[in-house]
Amino acid sequence: MEFFERFAVPHPSPAIYASMVAIVLVTVGIIVGLTYFKLWGYLWREWLTTVDHKKIAIMYLISAIAMLFRGGVDAIMMRAQLAQPENTLLDAQHYNEIFTTHGLVMIIFMAMPFIMAFMNLLVPLQIGARDVAFPRLNALSFWLFFVGAMLLNISFVIGGSPDAGWTSYFPLAGNEFSESVGTNYYMFALQISGLGTLITGINFITTILLFRAPGMTLMKMPMFTWSALTANVIIVFAFPVLTIALLMGTMDRLFMTNFFTTTNGGMDMLWANFFWVWGHPEVYILILPAFGIYSEIIATFSQRNLYGHKSMVASMVIISLLSFLVWTHHFFTMGQGALTNSIFSITTMAIAVPTGVKIFNWLFTLWKGKITISTPMLYTLLFIPIFTIGGVTGVMLGMSAADYQYHNTMFLVAHFHMVIIPGVVFAMLAGLHYYWPKFFNFMLNDKLGKIEAWVISMSTLLAFMPMFFSGLDGQARRMYTYSESTGFTIYNMISFVGAIGLAIGFVLLVYNVYHSTRYATRNIPSDPWNARSLEWATHTPIPEYNFAIVPTVDSTEAFWDAKENGHVLYRESYSKIHMPNNSGMPFIIGCIFFVWGFSFVFALWIPVIISTIGIFACLVHRSLEKDHGRYIEVEEIKKIEQAAGARR
Repeated sequence: MEFFERFAVPHPSPAIYASMVAIVLVTVGIIVGLTYFKLWGYLWREWLTTVDHKKIAIMYLISAIAMLFRGGVDAIMMRAQLAQPENTLLDAQHYNEIFTTHGLVMIIFMAMPFIMAFMNLLVPLQIGARDVAFPRLNALSFWLFFVGAMLLNISFVIGGSPDAGWTSYFPLAGNEFSESVGTNYYMFALQISGLGTLITGINFITTILLFRAPGMTLMKMPMFTWSALTANVIIVFAFPVLTIALLMGTMDRLFMTNFFTTTNGGMDMLWANFFWVWGHPEVYILILPAFGIYSEIIATFSQRNLYGHKSMVASMVIISLLSFLVWTHHFFTMGQGALTNSIFSITTMAIAVPTGVKIFNWLFTLWKGKITISTPMLYTLLFIPIFTIGGVTGVMLGMSAADYQYHNTMFLVAHFHMVIIPGVVFAMLAGLHYYWPKFFNFMLNDKLGKIEAWVISMSTLLAFMPMFFSGLDGQARRMYTYSESTGFTIYNMISFVGAIGLAIGFVLLVYNVYHSTRYATRNIPSDPWNARSLEWATHTPIPEYNFAIVPTVDSTEAFWDAKENGHVLYRESYSKIHMPNNSGMPFIIGCIFFVWGFSFVFALWIPVIISTIGIFACLVHRSLEKDHGRYIEVEEIKKIEQAAGARR
């Protein structure tokens, strides 16, 4: 029994046992359903082996929505625990695990795949390309992300969840204080998914720089593509830091090295520096593409070209540079000295300037625009004031002397959520409604969408505004209970009501998807919003090859100018199109990486060796494989285009 005891949950509870039963039942249900409807072949051909950027985008999107609800359950449990003083819904250990996994799931396994979904769908379309530069690497990126997410999500039923916070500070994350394998799961889930993200960064930088349509200079690229480029440059520079930090942390836990220990020459603050050198740029990896989505929506529903295109690009470049110069503001109170604090306080406030430029450019675009309030536009308009609250409180936190009052309180929690929820989640929901026709070939219900937007936005204020006040009154974050005499009860009860409101809002989103899937017409135009950039020049549904003829670009809003000003987009004749073949290798490598990570978590060295050999064997096989893709002939292209034209 000693061997099997290693896989037991160290702190079981009825919720954990219920989760085990649910996982088994859902898994059995999926297997039975696929078998009954004879869908195994379809699943393998169309999804598990696909290298089509549009299908990969859908897989990212579905994963992100699933993780949104997974992390949302954790959030509801935390707010329920704190709704009353000295509550016993969760014990201290379970609460530690929940706030750790909530942060990890929402940042790494919800927000990141949401961003990747839109990048995968939009970047090739916006630059007039037929696919990304490296389609198989793109598929591998998804599967590495996915197995990393699954590795983290099995932790709470096999071996125990990580419990040292989403930042996993040492020495708390060391073996002395985190004896279970939970932190091992943290290290390997992030390592595997981070590798996939790094590959994505390289892939999309290459795609944007080399695969743009004729005439599309860098300054003629749409704003979302610019935001994707800057975000992926940050990825390429930031994620290797995380990779090395995780490697060092893993060696401390498994091989008793002393990189981050408090004895034998170790330095626990080294982890904090490494983590935030990655962690603060990570915020802008999320925010910049979200800003790109808002830019596209504002221009479309104002029926105006985006004000200050060059200044918007410049502000994103400046933000990407400054993002690497502010990391120390995360530990102003940890003893690095007044001079260092002053320098990083200045850089922290400086980064607010290019962000403000973007806000004013959006407002100037709206000014005198012919504004249409659709669901995407409503989310965008609600984002601006709520995000501004988050931004202003960020400047408050950037004052190093004042941070001694704010640090490690609920004020900080409120600030972070008032930035990320309107700045990223609202953008993803706005983009979801805006681009749903390109994802799934029908539109979401606009009336339901507006109700959902108002419920989510008002609930966000209700959930997090009270935390500013309880934080200023001294309520510490990460505390699982408090005394009634503190006076925090009313703030936490209001926050709990807000959290319930957020849950209702996301349930409305699910109902909207269900209702629209069942009742929405499939006979929609390719450009239902009267949009401005090239992704709307494609058919609905989008053909495998995206563009039968690669467009030629003369301006920053090529599609709009083609519709309104007579620019000619397609100046060539049909010719055969080269496309990559599907491949099962990315999925297989992903599965082997799952075994590799799981084996490392439990120090199962023989499976580690076998899976490592398997990974390298797959790489060698790919290196020796002769697969030159395939061609879609002109006659087939004409048939597809004629059928699409008839639908329009």
